[in-house]
Amino acid sequence: MNIVIVCAARKEPRAGYLRQQGKQKVNQQGKQKVKVKFVADPDNAPRAESYVYAQPDDISDVGVSWRETLRQYNETPEGNRLGLLQAWELYSNSTYEYLARKHGTERLYILSGAWGLIPATFLTPMYDITFSKAAKPFQRRKAKDRDRYKDFRLLPANTVEPVVFFGGLAYVKFFCSLTEGIKAKRYVFHNSSRPPKVPPGCQTRKFETKNRRNWYYECARAFIDGDISL
Repeated sequence: MNIVIVCAARKEPRAGYLRQQGKQKVNQQGKQKVKVKFVADPDNAPRAESYVYAQPDDISDVGVSWRETLRQYNETPEGNRLGLLQAWELYSNSTYEYLARKHGTERLYILSGAWGLIPATFLTPMYDITFSKAAKPFQRRKAKDRDRYKDFRLLPANTVEPVVFFGGLAYVKFFCSLTEGIKAKRYVFHNSSRPPKVPPGCQTRKFETKNRRNWYYECARAFIDGDISL
């Protein structure tokens, strides 16, 4: 069973950053490369002295996109010199750790508004990008911006194990798109009065709860514990 859970806005304060190679700032520890924080709209993000803003597919100062930089970093982490967290560790909600401990990380994936569909063990930098309508304009990724993102699709297309998704309605279409072509059955849990529209190959399952906000954490825990099933 492959489990995919949506990302979260709240990140661990200890999370690491990718850094610009060509820019440095001076502090008590001497010169340090400047941190890069990823947002949906860098031009309209608030000014910050501690880091610079970028979009994941912007070209970095070494001539490749930040996404490609992150891919290369994961392939040759060299001791994880930047202190990036694995994706399941990045988010503050305890459900991610719960899933990693109970289900394991080998078949656990995160659906990230910045990076796409990534394994739970993928070393991931701090970012502030979401599909949530409640987010600030510079944080919010819009459907019309899809051509600006070359999202990772790191769940193997040849998987034969079912893929189960836990996330809000804003992410259902995103999940379906990034798992398109996967031959395994896909299941989408929801908490709405009407099931979301999904393409052929996907099935919906309703999770009954009075919790309307971030209900999918409760749903994911219930599924792992065997309290609900497909």
